[in-house]
Amino acid sequence: MTCLECKKALSYIDHRNAMDTLGLELCSRHKGRIEKLIKLKRTPKEAILLYYGLKEVGIHPTLEWWDGKKSVDISISRVKLNIEIDTAYNLITHDQAIQNLEEAMHSFRNGFTTIRIPHILIKHYLKETVANIKGISESLKTNTKTI
Repeated sequence: MTCLECKKALSYIDHRNAMDTLGLELCSRHKGRIEKLIKLKRTPKEAILLYYGLKEVGIHPTLEWWDGKKSVDISISRVKLNIEIDTAYNLITHDQAIQNLEEAMHSFRNGFTTIRIPHILIKHYLKETVANIKGISESLKTNTKTI
């Protein structure tokens, strides 16, 4: 049992607290950072799970990336890929739909591709979602100059 961030050995209590709250093995310091991020930015827990899943397969994502207009849940800047986690996708209004389209246009103008992933997909199919994003990332890498 080690922290996913700092590789520090976890006590049973730290392990249990992090697993109960986030479903991840994090020390109290990194668990506190993630909880603060969730509170300040309203980052979905599924974005946190996906972030660590991507790190596990060798991708270097960034949580809550500022794209110049708004904060993006996850960004893989080397291949110019933004990932948004939809938590209320079944309750979308026409105003939200046009706002999503405008945000995607803004990202595209800056050379980024934005994909939206329903939170339920990450919750139930994390490994498959990570594998698909890795495939998308590799495809973008072959078609884009890396930074």
